[in-house]
Amino acid sequence: MNTFHTLLGSLLIATSLHAEFTTEQQQVPLEVLPKDAALTKIVLIAGSTSNKPGQHEYFAGCALMMDWLEAVPGLAPVMVAEGWPKNETVLDGAKAVLLFLDGGDKLSYLEPTRWAKMQSLADAGTGFIVLHQGIDCPADKAATFKDWFGAVFQSDIGCRGHWDVKFDSIPTHPINHGMKPFALPGDGWLYNLHFADKGVTHVLACPMPDSSRKSDAAKAHAGRAETVAWSYERANGGRSFGFTGCDLHANWADANQRLLVLNGILWSAKIDVPTSGLASEVTPEALKANWDRKVFLKKPAAVK
Repeated sequence: MNTFHTLLGSLLIATSLHAEFTTEQQQVPLEVLPKDAALTKIVLIAGSTSNKPGQHEYFAGCALMMDWLEAVPGLAPVMVAEGWPKNETVLDGAKAVLLFLDGGDKLSYLEPTRWAKMQSLADAGTGFIVLHQGIDCPADKAATFKDWFGAVFQSDIGCRGHWDVKFDSIPTHPINHGMKPFALPGDGWLYNLHFADKGVTHVLACPMPDSSRKSDAAKAHAGRAETVAWSYERANGGRSFGFTGCDLHANWADANQRLLVLNGILWSAKIDVPTSGLASEVTPEALKANWDRKVFLKKPAAVK
């Protein structure tokens, strides 16, 4: 095999996803500021292409949330794609910022100037909503994550995986308005988080399979219901909401999941949550819309 073929093979293996916007996605308005400054701006940041079709559909999920929020008088949702705005001024004056993206070393805002922008939002009391593995970060950022979001996933005690869960009890909290006991099949979960010492309310918890308890800290609490959604009131008055589900796009069909996330957005933005929750509707066609183009390339055969 010559050097050219070796390099070509390596590039094909490394490039496992093709991430151009589809024709359908190109019709979704991105980074469009509200025309009326009096409207409450909510920024929805969708991560870049990730995982298998139907999982980590960050773009499609944020597009759905934008549609639901646009129906609320006084709200102006602004969607951002590929993990960070092309124009950072989109974030200025936002009442809340939602982060639906890959976590850990793949976080889209680890670069110092972006990290500083996130800190400035936190300092200004901006609401934060973080979904799924966006609560995971490198160890040296964990303390800041607790300050911003009220929780952080770290592999020292945290566990993660895919399984069915049931929420048999719905605690009293504005974020849970309108919700009833429900089940979510096959989603991906992160649990046994590190929580902030003050300001955290555990909004939703469920039993986890004891076989999923890989860390000693998790094994010590076999059978315990584990928190997967929480609210956090920061010392400066800012609010945060987190939910470690939302891996499986199909679960947006569940009205309770939609209530949880939409109510969490309102609460984080300091908007009163309706007594019956922020209701929404979704069709099978809408659930199929705006999926990322995900083309997985097979490892090329050796070239002689």
